[in-house]
Amino acid sequence: MGQRPADDGAGAQDRTDSVRALRRGLAVLRHINAVGSTSAAAIARALDIPRPTVYRLLQTLEEEGYVAFSASSSQVRVTRLSASLGDGYAAHSRVCQAAGPVFGEHGPRLVWPLDLTVYENAAMVIHETTHTRSPLSIDRGMIGYRLPMLRTSAGRAYLAFCRPEERVMILDHLRRIDDPEDRPFLDETWLKRMVEDTRRRAVAVRDGGEFRPKTSSIAAPVMIGDRVEAVVSMIWIRSALSLDDALSAHSEALQGTAAAIAREVSAQLQAGAAE
Repeated sequence: MGQRPADDGAGAQDRTDSVRALRRGLAVLRHINAVGSTSAAAIARALDIPRPTVYRLLQTLEEEGYVAFSASSSQVRVTRLSASLGDGYAAHSRVCQAAGPVFGEHGPRLVWPLDLTVYENAAMVIHETTHTRSPLSIDRGMIGYRLPMLRTSAGRAYLAFCRPEERVMILDHLRRIDDPEDRPFLDETWLKRMVEDTRRRAVAVRDGGEFRPKTSSIAAPVMIGDRVEAVVSMIWIRSALSLDDALSAHSEALQGTAAAIAREVSAQLQAGAAE
């Protein structure tokens, strides 16, 4: 067998620098998680890391979706993606596991395809779907697809029913991303009306051609206690069904589907606690 070539000094130094950067990045993430909200200057003082290094680490962590800066201050917070490294992932796993059988039971009644989405890093990500089973679907291969927060019913449902402090953090993150297509929907008046209308109807809607113009959708939250764990959406072809007719015919059934998933997750949690 051949021997591994000896590392030169530059290669060893590069690895040393990479390990040091990783350790510092993890220390920064742990510190933010511990204090809840802080600034780069405060992190530099607390961890005795040069402030320019802290800024570089925070920029990388933000780009990867683990932290988010406030749009109105110098504060930085961890995101739900960071939480997904711990018990958040387990929660996502439970809700996705529960959705499959519920979709199998409720899907045929709604006919139009259903998606179960979970919030991840400024988007709603499809984790379960009936697109492959619905005869009325025009989409395939949707698992893992990322949906924009402001231009889909799934994102709007999540924003309307999540805790106010989380909504502020998500909207700050979206403002920093500054997607040109999102700008009209970041208007404070529009956001306030959207949240109020969605909570009044108990479902969110998309019907203005702002995303996938050939389709419309409605969405209901999967609530575990006071927390939105996921969102269930129904998608249909706009030319085949008006929004009013969709709400009249399917809103109650969609809410029932979301509630059934929530009950199944709650039953799993109770069973786990009893073991």
